[in-house]
Amino acid sequence: MSEKPKLKGAAEKELDKAQEQFDAFDSQVKQMTLDRMNEAPQEKKEPLTKLSQEEIDNSKEIYLKPTRSIASREKFNEDYREDYNFAKEYVRFIPENREIIGETIELWTKPFAGMPAEYWKIPCGKPVWGPRYVAEQIAKCKYHRLIMQENVAIEKNGFGQIYGALAVDTTVQRLDALPVSPKKSVFMGSGKF
Repeated sequence: MSEKPKLKGAAEKELDKAQEQFDAFDSQVKQMTLDRMNEAPQEKKEPLTKLSQEEIDNSKEIYLKPTRSIASREKFNEDYREDYNFAKEYVRFIPENREIIGETIELWTKPFAGMPAEYWKIPCGKPVWGPRYVAEQIAKCKYHRLIMQENVAIEKNGFGQIYGALAVDTTVQRLDALPVSPKKSVFMGSGKF
């Protein structure tokens, strides 16, 4: 950084105040660790896909398969066999792309060492069957939004009010996988009205 210019009187005081505000903002940004960001409130949004149970029942069965697969030289650790068997079970879910509505979701997965890396193309807005690890990876797709808010300081000087900036973060769900249950309600029965 360049050196502080030599000023006199009120200009030097204003420069010192600006430096203090910058240092305060810098310390706030440095305090934003990943743990603190993960504690940020999640933005609440309604599901984009609103299908009735009848539409879900009558929808075409779509089973996902990876488009590409790249083999792994690693050996599979047999201690994780039970977890692997649970993760590879096919589950039914509705994938949603909340950033680009209706756009196909493309992602790579490799949930366990020794498994191949797999490339998936997943259609949005309709019930699909896919491995549990794919649905879980889609549901984990979120990001943190940092927002600059201007807060009015109490102090007033001859030039007006002094404003300070505060970095505030929220968590935004980018992609989502909504579970679909084939089970009917006990109270509704199996017949249709």
